[in-house]
Amino acid sequence: MFCGGALPILFMVMGRAGASSWEILGQRAMWAAPWAGLLVIIAGQGAQVGRVLSQPRVLCLLALSAGLIATGWSVYIWSVNHGRNLEASLGYYINPLLNMAVGAVRFRERIDRFGAAAIALAAIGVVLQTLALGHLPVISLVLALTFWGYGIIRKRIDVDAQSGLFVECLLMAGPGLAYVLWLSHAGGAVFGRSVGASLLMATSGPATVIPLALFAWTARRLPFSTMGFLQFIGPTIGFFVGLATGETLTPLRAVSFVFIWSSAVVFVAGAWRAARRLTPNTGSAPA
Repeated sequence: MFCGGALPILFMVMGRAGASSWEILGQRAMWAAPWAGLLVIIAGQGAQVGRVLSQPRVLCLLALSAGLIATGWSVYIWSVNHGRNLEASLGYYINPLLNMAVGAVRFRERIDRFGAAAIALAAIGVVLQTLALGHLPVISLVLALTFWGYGIIRKRIDVDAQSGLFVECLLMAGPGLAYVLWLSHAGGAVFGRSVGASLLMATSGPATVIPLALFAWTARRLPFSTMGFLQFIGPTIGFFVGLATGETLTPLRAVSFVFIWSSAVVFVAGAWRAARRLTPNTGSAPA
C-alpha cells in the first residue's frame, strides 16, 4: 500500500518531464500488461487465462471492468498533475465505505452500527467538502464510483485476481500502444527522447502491477481488520503529497477530512471487532 501511495509522486515526475496525462495513461496501460503476464506465469495460471479468453461473456465483463479501470486511471493521473491530490485522496477514502453501503443494498449484506456510523461520517465529510469547494467533489466521486463499479463486476466473474488483471491489462494495452505510437510519430512523446526518459515512463508498468500483487498476496495472510486499515494508507500518502506540493487546505476542507478520517477509524474498528468474533480464541495468531 505504501508503493501504491507513492504513485502520485511518480506521475508528477513524469508530468514535469513533459508527459501529458494521456501519454502517462497510455504508457501505464502498455507496460502493465507484460508485468501482469509475468505474475500469471509465476502463479502458473496460463490455463485459466486461456479459458477466460474462450468465454465471450467473461471476456465482455472484463472488457467493461478494464474500461472502468482506464477511466479511474485517467482521472487520477489528471488530478495529481493538476494540483488535485486532496480530491483524489478523498475518492479513495470514500470507496471502501461506498462498497459497504452498496453491499447492504445490492447484496443484502448486514451493516452493524460501526458500519452505519462510518457511512454517516463519510457522508457528512463529502457534504462539507462540497461546501468547501463550492461544487460537488467530482474527481472524488468519479474515482469512488469507478472502483466501486469495478468491484461489483469482478464480484460476478469467477476468475482469479491475477488472471483477470492480466486480461484487463491486455485489453487496455492495445489502445495504449496505439496512442503511444501515434504520439511518438507526431513528435510529442516523452518516451524515446532519451534512455532516462524512456525508463522513467516504463516504470509505470511495475509501479502499477507490483502494489496490486503485493495487496493480493497480503490479503490472504492478514486479518480482514488489518486489510481494512491498509486500504487507507494510500490515500493518506496522497493527501500529504497534496499538502507538500502546496494544495490549499481551508479550515472547512480540513474539517471535512476530519470526518472522513473518523469514518475510516470507525470502519477499521468495526472490521477489527467483526474479525475478533470470527477468530477462535486459541491464543495463537491467525494463520
